[in-house]
Amino acid sequence: MTLRIGNASGFYGDRFDAMREMLTGGELDVLTGDYLAELTMLILGRDRLKDPTAGYARTFLRQLEECLGLAHERGVRIVTNAGGLNPAGLADAVRKLADRLGIPLRVAHVEGDDLTAQHPGSLAAHAYLGGFGIAACLREGADIVVTGRVTDAALVMGPAAAHFGWQPGEYDRLAGAVVAGHVLECGAQATGGNYAFFRDGGPDLRRPGFPLAELHADGSCVITKHPGTGGIVDVGTVTAQLLYETGGARYAGPDVTARLDTVRLTQDGTDRVRIDGVRGEAPPSTLKVGLNRLGGFRNEVAFVLTGLDIDAKADLVREQMTDALAKSRPTDVRWDLVRTDRPDAPTEETASALLRLVVRDPDEETVGRALTSAAVELALASYPGFHVLAPPGKGAPYGVFEDVYVSHGAVPHTAVLHDGRRIPVPPAHDTAVLDDDGPVAEPPLPEPLLDGPRRRAPLGLVAGARSGDKGGNANVGVWVRTDDAWRWLAHELTVDRFQQLIPESRQLTVARHLLPNLRALNFVVEGILGEGVAAQHRFDPQAKALGEWLRSRHLDIPEALL
Repeated sequence: MTLRIGNASGFYGDRFDAMREMLTGGELDVLTGDYLAELTMLILGRDRLKDPTAGYARTFLRQLEECLGLAHERGVRIVTNAGGLNPAGLADAVRKLADRLGIPLRVAHVEGDDLTAQHPGSLAAHAYLGGFGIAACLREGADIVVTGRVTDAALVMGPAAAHFGWQPGEYDRLAGAVVAGHVLECGAQATGGNYAFFRDGGPDLRRPGFPLAELHADGSCVITKHPGTGGIVDVGTVTAQLLYETGGARYAGPDVTARLDTVRLTQDGTDRVRIDGVRGEAPPSTLKVGLNRLGGFRNEVAFVLTGLDIDAKADLVREQMTDALAKSRPTDVRWDLVRTDRPDAPTEETASALLRLVVRDPDEETVGRALTSAAVELALASYPGFHVLAPPGKGAPYGVFEDVYVSHGAVPHTAVLHDGRRIPVPPAHDTAVLDDDGPVAEPPLPEPLLDGPRRRAPLGLVAGARSGDKGGNANVGVWVRTDDAWRWLAHELTVDRFQQLIPESRQLTVARHLLPNLRALNFVVEGILGEGVAAQHRFDPQAKALGEWLRSRHLDIPEALL
């Protein structure tokens, strides 16, 4: 008995046609859509300030208007977290849409995640719920289930628990579904999107298809995609997604802690990867709550420095701006000189560097036009070739994300059915402090590769990487495709070497986790993103390209691997 679950959205703004493509491209039992991220919750919170009936992903409704009939005809159930901050509001909107289209549907929703009232000063405070509320809705006959904040993997685990009759405590099966959900949650990232080895040739990656999982009653699955769609599903693409936004061996969630160090991946034919062997443990004793609040206001000026004497030009601007900064006294002032210039450049753009001034303060006026106008007033009185990328503007609000933890019992997890009945979802009955039995033992290192000739070359000739954000931290997953490459990587890419290659991390705490079954290392860099993506702390605020920067750095690599 196989359950086929597909994904049609990895974020709010993903490919609009994906829902139709997944419904028409092949067989499915359940179609999921993930629309939420830390930044999305902040955006939806600001929407709700303007309109209390807002707070959900309106794109989902537009997609559903085109596809509701298709889903009904084909018997495909839909499970989505597009409810955001207002799952009841979206569920009502879906019912009205179904009535208008004359399609008989049972629409349910999951609530209880909203803890904003308990956290004064937050724009949105939402607990990450598990999948058993979704399962309760489906077991009672729902055709569409709308949730607010649940874990991304719950969108797959919930339908699997409902279909196979799994109960809390069946940790290995639940963990298998969580791993499948983690692979599906980011859509085309599992089918060749954002893939480090995209130049290797093979299938067309211009428009990757969306992924689906064939789940089995024992918790194992096969990751694949509809026939004839673009992209590729292989051990590499699945490995990359497994490492995305994770940490160590324990991948904790509200229903189960999945052990990523037990995952086995096997190529099972063209565009088919089998996942099995996943072990699970009791979930942690607390639930994560994501707090989003407005952190203040920020403004930015980017000075363009062209040609010779780049450092001296940058010094002059900093000195000239000293008085203006001293008068306004913003809480945070940051200067960054980005050396995009090159000597004897063939174009003006490639002869230019950027000097970015970013200011932050709780007060909008402090970072407003008076400050940025001071920069523009230098136009005829500063370095030769003075200009800026854009005229000055008003200070813009920025957000801050942080996570806190509450007991399972503090969250009123509830399934609200199509007929209005409310089913309380009991908290996890068996939990564990993750380190009660001590941290996961570090696996032994493989035998080192035998000495031989080496050549200075980019790490990315041998290793793939994928990076992402979790609050103010970033993770960088690095993997290789052969046993010999793993024997080299595991010994070579230590924390010290990582910090040598990524200077920005040298003053930060970096943890390294070994996942030998995936031939992978996972690095967690604490605090590199400041107060989260919405705070725009760095050039790449979500650390999306941190892994690609690492791959571009040069090491002495054994010639046998090149």
